[in-house]
Amino acid sequence: MKITENNVYTVSRLNGEVRRLLEGQLGKIWLNGEISNFSAPSSGHWYLTLKDSASQIRCAMFKGRNQGVGFRPANGQQVLVKGAISVYEPRGDYQLLIESMLPAGDGLLAQQYEVLKMKLAAQGLFAADTKRPLPQNIQRIGVITSPTGAAIRDVLHVLARRDPSIEVVIYPAQVQGDSAAEQLCQAIDIANRRLEVDVLLLTRGGGSLEDLWCFNSEALAHCIYNSALPVVSAVGHEVDTCISDYVADVRAPTPSAGAELLSQDAANKAQRLAGMLSRLQQSWQHYSLKQERKLSLLEHGLQRQDPKRRLQQFAQRFDEMQLRLENALEHRLHKLTLKQQQLANRLAAHTPSHRLALEARRLDYLGERLHEAMRDRLKGAEQSISYAAHKLETVSPLSTLSRGYSISMDASGRVLQSASQLAVGSSLHTRLHKGSLVSTVVAVEPE
Repeated sequence: MKITENNVYTVSRLNGEVRRLLEGQLGKIWLNGEISNFSAPSSGHWYLTLKDSASQIRCAMFKGRNQGVGFRPANGQQVLVKGAISVYEPRGDYQLLIESMLPAGDGLLAQQYEVLKMKLAAQGLFAADTKRPLPQNIQRIGVITSPTGAAIRDVLHVLARRDPSIEVVIYPAQVQGDSAAEQLCQAIDIANRRLEVDVLLLTRGGGSLEDLWCFNSEALAHCIYNSALPVVSAVGHEVDTCISDYVADVRAPTPSAGAELLSQDAANKAQRLAGMLSRLQQSWQHYSLKQERKLSLLEHGLQRQDPKRRLQQFAQRFDEMQLRLENALEHRLHKLTLKQQQLANRLAAHTPSHRLALEARRLDYLGERLHEAMRDRLKGAEQSISYAAHKLETVSPLSTLSRGYSISMDASGRVLQSASQLAVGSSLHTRLHKGSLVSTVVAVEPE
């Protein structure tokens, strides 16, 4: 293989490539193991090793993450952690960056909680557009909880203090234990069949994750989602979050907060009623003024609909239409007159007599030009003949003969140019200017 600059790695580059490869391929994972080599320096970060019977891995949990852990880790403790695989590039060590940590027992429940939460979210049970708004004027609240717990006492105390007029219907159910989720579902079904309350408050006091586990039931989540009545979930303390909180229409951090959410302070309620009365009076005044204006408009409209007024309007409109018609007819007649005049002019321009007169004048003109051309042609011909006659006369033998010359020819009419062309006794024809002579050669003299 040819060595180039691109395929020669530095150590830093190699560790960086491995880190990006591990982070991109694995993502977030859950890991169960035993803590060893735990250290917590002054920076606030935690460093530890997780191991099992056959292997181990270095881990780091930074300050921003470990502040949410509810216990102090110790060597030998079994924990369940969630994190992402990465590489510590200065040493080339791969490690797990921990984001959350739970004791092994609670960790398994937390893992089940996360799996169920993702499943229900994928089914759309947490969607914001499915949440129902709470009623504006709540008169009766249905509370689903244990009738002997601290939560119902807190709820009743808050409602009595803030708005004693609100009625409370308690739907008793266990809020902890194996049968608690089933009883909570039955209470919601009973409330939906009776429809005797405006809203449901599902509540209980604080506790461990295992104590609150019935509120993480899949069956309860579907029951809350399908409820015809709006549901407020107020379970545990403010830091506790259950599946019911995600599915419910509104989540309250505590039972007392749920009661305050569903009630109004008596003073605020009286103030609200006074405001409503003031708005009612303003609305009535506004309605009265509106009706008076409407009556005035109707009276004005009735006056405008008076028959005499309408007849006057029709008469005026008739006069206007008649005037428009007369103007239109006059305009139309004027246009037709102009068009007739144009057609008459065009017809006069194309009449046969006019055309014949034009052709007669044209014929006369052409006749005159023909006569002139013939005169010019005859004159030219005469001049040409005169010139040719003059030239012919200049070269004519007759002209030569008139000066005393003659032309000699043999008996066949051939012009003689040499004496040797005749013999003694031959006939000789001589052409003179006037007349001819026939003679016999008696002697031939050479030149």
